[in-house]
Amino acid sequence: MYRFMLRGKIHRATITDANVDYIGSITIDSELMELADILENEKVHVVSIDSGVRLETYAISGDRGSGTICLNGAAALLMKPGERIIILSYAIASQEELSDWQPRIVFVDESNRPLPSPEALQIRLY
Repeated sequence: MYRFMLRGKIHRATITDANVDYIGSITIDSELMELADILENEKVHVVSIDSGVRLETYAISGDRGSGTICLNGAAALLMKPGERIIILSYAIASQEELSDWQPRIVFVDESNRPLPSPEALQIRLY
């Protein structure tokens, strides 16, 4: 049996820009993509913490260390700069892989800079 499992997550990122005239996708700081194990053109879910809106798109690599989180195309009409979001990627895993499955979860500050996990757990979950 196979299951869809969370593989990568960028938690509580802030949308920095929205470009409705772009073809589509979400542009994400490449450092955050690497930390969360999200690849260029990979399908991702984007969930707004502020409005509850959910959407599906694909990831485009943004400038490393820039903190960029930019919704492009039609998605730019659903969420706006300043909204807090969660970006999720998934993988299909076999039963054998599940025993040591660990998603890569990246906590970020208000400027979309990665936080160390212990600090993130104390600050960001409340």
